[in-house]
Amino acid sequence: MKFKIIIFSLILFAVNTAFSQNLKGIYVLNENTKTPISSVLISNLENSFQVNSDENGFVNLQNFSSENQKIYVSGIGYEKEEFDLNSIKKEKNFGYIFLNPKIVRIEEVQLKSSAKNNIFQTISDLDIHLRPINNSQEILRSVPGLFIGQHAGGGKAEQLFIRGFDVDHGTDVNISVDGIPVNMVSHAHGQGYADLHFVIPEMIDKVNFDKGSYFADKGNFATAGFVDFKTKDFLENNFAKLEVGQFKTYRGVLGLNLLKNKKDIKSQSLILATEAYFTDGYFDNPQDFNRFNGILKYHGKLNENNFLTAYFSGLSSKWNASGQIPDRAVEDGTIGWYGAIDANEGGKTSRYNFNANLKSYLKNGAKLSNQIFYTKYQFELYSNFTFFLNDPINGDQIRQKEDRNLYGFNSTYEKSVNLFGLKSDTYAGIQLRYDDVNELELSRTKDRSITTAKLKFGDVDEVNLGVFWSQKISVNQNFDITPSLRFDYFDNQYHDKLLNQKLKSNSNILSPKIKFNYRLNDNVQLYSYFGKGFHSNDTRVAVLENGKKVLPPALGTDLGGIFKIGKKLILQSAIWYLWLDQEFVYVGDEAVVEEGGKTERMGIDVTARYEIYKNWFADFNLSLAKSRSLGVSSNENLIPLAPKLVSTGGITYRKETGFNGSLRYRLMGDRPANEDNSVVAKGYFVWDGTFNYTTKNWELGISVQNIFNIKWKETQFDTESRLQNEASPVSEIHFTPGTPFFSKLSFTYFF
Repeated sequence: MKFKIIIFSLILFAVNTAFSQNLKGIYVLNENTKTPISSVLISNLENSFQVNSDENGFVNLQNFSSENQKIYVSGIGYEKEEFDLNSIKKEKNFGYIFLNPKIVRIEEVQLKSSAKNNIFQTISDLDIHLRPINNSQEILRSVPGLFIGQHAGGGKAEQLFIRGFDVDHGTDVNISVDGIPVNMVSHAHGQGYADLHFVIPEMIDKVNFDKGSYFADKGNFATAGFVDFKTKDFLENNFAKLEVGQFKTYRGVLGLNLLKNKKDIKSQSLILATEAYFTDGYFDNPQDFNRFNGILKYHGKLNENNFLTAYFSGLSSKWNASGQIPDRAVEDGTIGWYGAIDANEGGKTSRYNFNANLKSYLKNGAKLSNQIFYTKYQFELYSNFTFFLNDPINGDQIRQKEDRNLYGFNSTYEKSVNLFGLKSDTYAGIQLRYDDVNELELSRTKDRSITTAKLKFGDVDEVNLGVFWSQKISVNQNFDITPSLRFDYFDNQYHDKLLNQKLKSNSNILSPKIKFNYRLNDNVQLYSYFGKGFHSNDTRVAVLENGKKVLPPALGTDLGGIFKIGKKLILQSAIWYLWLDQEFVYVGDEAVVEEGGKTERMGIDVTARYEIYKNWFADFNLSLAKSRSLGVSSNENLIPLAPKLVSTGGITYRKETGFNGSLRYRLMGDRPANEDNSVVAKGYFVWDGTFNYTTKNWELGISVQNIFNIKWKETQFDTESRLQNEASPVSEIHFTPGTPFFSKLSFTYFF
C-alpha cells in the first residue's frame, strides 16, 4: 500500500510540475483593485531568476527554473509574499497572483537585483498625491535635484534647472509622456521647449526619471537626464474633485470609468477625464488664466499576446502675464513687487494628441512594442524683456508664434537570451519623429494687436531618425554590464518667407554608452556609468551651418551607489562629470541660438529616505554642482544662472485612509547671473505643505505654498533694458516674483 502511495505521489508531483512549467507567464495584480502592478520583482529560491513585472503586470517564465515551484515577490508599496506555481489561479497558459498593498517599511526593503532598482528612480502616485500641485509641470519638482521656475504667466512652460544647468525650457533634459516627446525642436520660444500642462495630474500613474546621458532609448536633449510621465491605464474609482483657493483660483476634475470589468481580473479599461482651471494669480494685474484639459483613454487585452493602449487628449489655455521686472523699478517705487512694466504680456496655446501603442508578446518569449502618435500644437506668446531699449516709441514687445504638426513612430524589441553561457537581455528599437512647423514667427508688436516689424517668418521641416541597441549581460547574480549604441540622423529644412529662400542640411551622431552595476550584498549596490549624448540646434541655425556642429556631443560619467544603512535609512550618492562640446544660449527676442563654447560640469548628488516611525518618513535631496566655460580666463568662466546648490526635503505621514500629509522645503542657493559673478541671482528657501483626510468615499484636503509668506525671486536674468523715462539703458537683475502664501482647499468624492 505504501508503495502505491509513493508511486501516486510521484505521478501527481510530475503532473503538477509539468503543468506549472507550461505556464508562459504570470500576471501580478492588486488584490483590492484587480489591476496590474508594474516594477514588482519576481525571483526564485536561488535568486538565479530575477525579473520585474512590466506595465501590464506580466512576467515571462520562459527562463524560470528552481528546485521548488515557488516564486518570491517583492515590490515597493506591497507586502512581500511567496507563491506556489502549482496552486495559483490559472487561465489557459497564464497564471495570476494578487498582492496586498501596504505602506512600505524601509526595514523591509532589500537591494535584491544588481541593476539600479526603482527605489529612487520612480515617483509614485502616492508621492504625487502628497504634494501641493497645481499642474503637471509642478510634479517635476519631485525629481531630486530638478527645479522649475515660472516667469511669464501660468500657461507658459516653466524654466528648468538640473545638474548645474539652466536648461531654459528643456534644452538638456528629455521629457516625454507615454512615449510622446514633450520637448519641441525649433520652437518659436526656445529649443527643446517642454510644456507639460496638457497632462491632468490626477491621471499620472508614475514618473520615471534618471540623470545623465547613459540611456540608449533617450536621444535628443538627454544630456543632464530624462523624465518619463506614465498616465494611468485604470482608475480605481470614479471621482469628482473641486479645488478653491486664494486669488480667485478654481479647479475641477472629473474621472470616469466607462467600462465594467470582471470582478477578479480587470483586462480592459476606458477612461474619460476632464479638467478646468481658472485663476487671476497673485500679480497686481490679473492673469485671467484659464486651462481646459481632457483625455479619453482605452487600455485592453485584445488576446493572449496583444495589449492595445490608445487615447485622445487635448489642452486649450490662455493667460495674461506680468513678465520679468527690473530691480530698479521696484526699489524706486515705480511698480510694486508683483507689478508689471508691460501689462500686455501673455499668450495662448493648445495641444491635441493621438497616441496608440500595441504591445505584443511573441512566441519566442520576446516583447514587441509599436507606437504611433500625432500632435497638433499651436502657440502664441507675447513678451517684453527689454521694454523700450530697441524701440523707444512703441516698446520692445515681441510675438512668438507657430502652428505645428508632430508625427512619430516608436518600435522596441526586448528579449532575454543566453550569450556565451551568460544570461543577457536585448533591448533595441527605432524612433522616427517628423516636425512640420508652419508660420514660425518672431515679430515686434504693440499691445498684442499691432505688428510693427516681422523679424523672422518661415516654415520648418525637421526629421529625426534614431536607432538604438542595448545588451545587458549578467556576469553573475551580482554583477552586470550593459553596453549600448545609439545612432541619430537629422534632416533640416527651412523656408524663409521673408527672404523667399529655402535652405536645408543634414547631420548625424553616434552615441556609445556603457553601464556597470555591482551588488555587494543586500544592503549595497554600486554603479559606474559612462555615455555620450547630445542636444540638437534650432533648424533655422542648423541650415546656416550646413549641418556642421549642430549636434554637439555631451560626454558624461556617474560613479555612485545605493546603500541601506541600518534598518531605516536608504541613501543614494553619486559623483558625476559632464562635458559639452557646445553650450547653446537662446536669444529670445532675436530668434537665434548663440554658441556658448565648450563647458564642463561636475558635482555630487545625495538622496536619502529615513523611516522615523511607522507611517512617518523623512527625505532629503542635495545636489552640488560646479559649472565652468572652457577656453576663457578663470575670472570670466562662470556660466550665468547655473545652479550651484539645490536641495529639497521634508517629512511625510502616509496612510491609505485617515489623516496623511507632508511638510516640504525647496532651497535654491545663490547663483552667478553673469560670467564674472559681479551680478548675483539670489537664492530662496520656501516651505510648502499638504494635509488630507481620506475615507473610502471622499477626501478633504488643504495645501499651502510658501507657508511663511517670504518674498522670493522665482526666475532671474541679468538683462539690459530701458524704461520709458530713462535716457540710457541699465543692465541689472530682472525677475519674476515667486508665489506668496497661497492656500487651496480641495474636496474629492469617489464613486
